[in-house]
Amino acid sequence: MNIPSNVLESIGNTPIVELRKVVPSGCARIVAKLEWANPTGSMKDRMAKAVIEHAEADGRLRSGGTVVEYTAGTTGISLAFACAAKGYRFHAVFSDAFSDEKRFTMQAFGAQITDVPSDKKKITEKLIKEMIETSRVISQKPGHWWSDQLNNRDAITGYYPLGEETWNQLDGKVDAFVHVVGTAHSIHGVTKALRKHKPDIHVSAVEPAESAVLSGKPTGSHKIEGIGIGFLPPLWEPDEVDEILTVKTDEAKAMTRRLAREEGLFAGTSSGANVVAAIRVAERLGPTATVGTIMVDSGLRYLSTDLYRSN
Repeated sequence: MNIPSNVLESIGNTPIVELRKVVPSGCARIVAKLEWANPTGSMKDRMAKAVIEHAEADGRLRSGGTVVEYTAGTTGISLAFACAAKGYRFHAVFSDAFSDEKRFTMQAFGAQITDVPSDKKKITEKLIKEMIETSRVISQKPGHWWSDQLNNRDAITGYYPLGEETWNQLDGKVDAFVHVVGTAHSIHGVTKALRKHKPDIHVSAVEPAESAVLSGKPTGSHKIEGIGIGFLPPLWEPDEVDEILTVKTDEAKAMTRRLAREEGLFAGTSSGANVVAAIRVAERLGPTATVGTIMVDSGLRYLSTDLYRSN
């Protein structure tokens, strides 16, 4: 058995499963990578490892340093985890708009947290931009390095292996890839890897219907944590996707609950949004095709929210 020498080497090589019960008859096959099999329970472990190792390599992050980041929690957990494993400190800029589990998990890894209050727990452009500015100011302290996820291209490279794993696990039998957009790093990283093998693969980006800025609509508030920041992500590449699909918060939550009860897949709301959109694509492509998507993180992070408290 090849035993990793440290926990960071255990990131990746996550399982892939075919959805059976939530997919209507006559659709394409839908398969999902179970990214909660990463050490902290989300795909963001991949980017955290990548950005920290790139910063170490070029001297931006030095021994004894503190990593600073604004976060809806999932990136923060992964950065806190990676910092703990490597011996750095981590300072998160967070908000009450996001789940308590994310706060407690970051703290378990030793993170220091600065809060930016939300407007009645709504995720808005104003909130995200206040969090960004707060983290920028904190990062000016000596020995602090701002990972600045929205502008950090190193994060994209962390998702190349996710695309390669998907291709290999499906033996190249994948016709479309559907994924939500937050920073846009994961959709672009996976797409770049898949298109090395299949340039014409169909790629669908997914965003909250209530804040469909990628689609050219006004910014708004929604409750799908981790996506839909309310403005165009700085590293968003619209030419890399074939279409943009919108999913309502209520649709995403309802599908997330169905995934748990009907498929035994316990995920967060953004994963439900992925599946809602993947079904739309699968209905168009028909039964001979395969659509890939991602279970972004574990439902264990959302038990304090209303996600699993409604029918």
